Amino acid sequence: MARANTSVRKSGRRHPLATVALVAVGLLVTGAAYAGFTQTSATADVDLQSPATIAAGEKLFGANCATCHGMNGEGTEEGPSVIGSGAASVNFQVGTGRMPLAFQGPQGMVREKQFSEEQTLQIAAWVASLAPGPGLPEAQYLQGDGDVANGATLFRINCAMCHNVAAAGGALTEGKFAPSLHGVPATHVYEAMVTGPQNMPVFSDANISPEHKSDIISYLKYIEEKPAVGGLTLGSIGPVAEGLFIWIIGLGIIISFTVWVAAKSN
Repeated sequence: MARANTSVRKSGRRHPLATVALVAVGLLVTGAAYAGFTQTSATADVDLQSPATIAAGEKLFGANCATCHGMNGEGTEEGPSVIGSGAASVNFQVGTGRMPLAFQGPQGMVREKQFSEEQTLQIAAWVASLAPGPGLPEAQYLQGDGDVANGATLFRINCAMCHNVAAAGGALTEGKFAPSLHGVPATHVYEAMVTGPQNMPVFSDANISPEHKSDIISYLKYIEEKPAVGGLTLGSIGPVAEGLFIWIIGLGIIISFTVWVAAKSN
């Protein structure tokens, strides 16, 4: 038995299939990494001017959007016209999962996307073919390498009254709200500025130039990545959160301490 056990011990040589397994793992890792890096550039693979892309988008729109927006995008009692809204509006609304609506409410909610990026761009191509409208943003304005200081100034002047100076979002009237901008892709930030979704005003190039929009995106990227040097941010929503913390936690500790002192004295 001892000799048998010795004979099955490792000889120090690799198994014949070890190299094959190593190559297979390497190919899987490389393929996954390639897919991840190329996912963000899928827009370049879809020609929005192609008749085939527009035809595919028309079919998708008719099957999924026409109930509310009409077969020709003219709008109905259930939804507005999309004629002239442009590719940027479709890419924002459908790309964030707000459309198709999950339910009727004060405003569309962000949720899991119902269409792939290719399908979203096909719908955008068809809507863009109906009438001129805001197009998809150019990549040069989405890099986050603009003037952060100027972006901060522009954001405070134009956006902070709804989204909070830290872009944490805030409540509006009638159950509506300005969403947090943390984690929102630069493409959707730019598209929101040029299309004015929900309760947001439209910031055309005449109001805020593409270069200044790039500065705002750079500022949002900066505050998202910078560390919170002051400690707990409490959601970065300002005096409301700080006041609640003081009243609920601070005042609660004081009352508890007072009750304890009174009990001890008795």
